[in-house]
Amino acid sequence: MSLSSVVADVVKSVGKATRVVGQALDNLGSRIEVAKHTERLIPSTRFVSFGDKSPSVARAFVAPSANVIGDVTIGSGSSVWYGATVRGDVHYVKIGERTSIGDRAVVHVAKIQGDFPTIIGDGVTVGPGAMVHAATLGDGVVVGAGAQVLDGSTVRGPAVIMPGAVVTPGTVVPAGEVWGGTPAKMVRKMEDSEAEGAVALSRETMEMAAVHAEECAKSYEELYEDEQEYQDYCERDKNYFQKFTPDQKQSVDDFLGLGAPGEIFHSNIQNPTAESPDQDKEPDGSATREDEQFKK
Repeated sequence: MSLSSVVADVVKSVGKATRVVGQALDNLGSRIEVAKHTERLIPSTRFVSFGDKSPSVARAFVAPSANVIGDVTIGSGSSVWYGATVRGDVHYVKIGERTSIGDRAVVHVAKIQGDFPTIIGDGVTVGPGAMVHAATLGDGVVVGAGAQVLDGSTVRGPAVIMPGAVVTPGTVVPAGEVWGGTPAKMVRKMEDSEAEGAVALSRETMEMAAVHAEECAKSYEELYEDEQEYQDYCERDKNYFQKFTPDQKQSVDDFLGLGAPGEIFHSNIQNPTAESPDQDKEPDGSATREDEQFKK
């Protein structure tokens, strides 16, 4: 028996023993409590491996309630929104840059009735509740809310699949067309403004995703502080000094180097050891004349 297998067995034994002790302590605590409560911790399912394949996400926003599973690659600037599922279990999913997968949308692959991955290009918008199943979407494609693009289909970009439309298996949608209906058929040619609108929509969604990513990354303490600041802004009398405005969170006003009015508890009066940037320094950064005399 090799040393590594011995170490692995020891680690497993210690882990089991620790779990048993933990459960015993938890049961003891439950019996002592007046109101019994059992807390169950559920591991995050945002990123899930399947077999030996794990998602590869490069600077993309994936909402906390979204699922990215298996052999999935997502490019920079893309986003997978709340409740959406991207599942690359029996084949691979490749999503380009600046592409958004809307709320509750489903992106899947096929292996049983055909061998198809799902390939989604750059600047694609997949609307909320839509399904892209084992299909290929070219750059700049817009799939409307609740629409379906099914196995082996190809939508060449730019193109628009209208909300609720169903692109049946094996269909090829040429670039520059708008398709709708069940089964989907060409409705008309795209206008230049629609192609430009698809690019603008992709850019706007990417900017919004950056805001959501920042908010989702905040800790509980940061969220609580934001809530307190917003409540202060809503309740503070408009005739008094306003700590911040919606477009400028923190005031830069200062009074005699003591900080902004209304924030005296953060000034050097309450914290004498803190340096004031305006009180003890000349504009060139040197000590003031009074400060030099005080040192003498």
